[in-house]
Amino acid sequence: MQDRIALLAIRLADDHLVLGHRVSEWCGHAPVLEEDLAMPNIALDLIGQARSLYAYAGEVEGKGRDEDMIAYLRREREYTNCLLVERPNGDFAETMLKILYFAAYMEPYWQAMTGSKDETLAAIAAKAVKETAYHIRHAGEWVIRLGDGTEESAGRMQAAVELLHPYTAELFENDDLTAELANAGIASEPSDMRAEWDRTIGAIFAEAGLSQPDVPFPHSGGRNGEHGEAMGFLLADLQHMQRTFPGASW
Repeated sequence: MQDRIALLAIRLADDHLVLGHRVSEWCGHAPVLEEDLAMPNIALDLIGQARSLYAYAGEVEGKGRDEDMIAYLRREREYTNCLLVERPNGDFAETMLKILYFAAYMEPYWQAMTGSKDETLAAIAAKAVKETAYHIRHAGEWVIRLGDGTEESAGRMQAAVELLHPYTAELFENDDLTAELANAGIASEPSDMRAEWDRTIGAIFAEAGLSQPDVPFPHSGGRNGEHGEAMGFLLADLQHMQRTFPGASW
């Protein structure tokens, strides 16, 4: 069971590390000063959650890997993050929607995990759920502000929905790993989060005047290490220091 817990922790950590890296790319480029402070803070929350999960994964898998080795010294196909989080930032509307989509999934997931039989995962979840609630509030306010704003901002926000919505179904995919850990009382099935995600997104979209598109063929494959072209460029940036100076520490 320990190796299965490690796989789940790495999967969750990959989601948070990759999205945290994407959000951090806005540092110094945000449209207003307040966002130039808020975006790095959100990124730090996500990377902090990833760090806790990677450290725990390294502890329970017993292979002698620490958080840095797991995070920065794997090949692209070894990352199991969902495709949504690796998508390029695009404009500000796309980034805010991406944060909202992911946070609206993770908040009920973390809430459920606070009752996990694994005490370490429960403790990580208890801290993370508070941070994730802020991410929903912050990104949701921007989605509403842009969707219910000018003709230009509303058009860009709806365009972001059309672009990113096809990547959301992957968040709720169950597999043998999630089923096994759900049966053991370690973590809930991703599909259990769908109803709460729908309520959160539906309420925000209604206020923003946005519509959810029909997606007959959703994108998937990230959980199996099948990533888009953007992932390779992201890892080249993310892993540069660790691969240039192997074993470096602060």
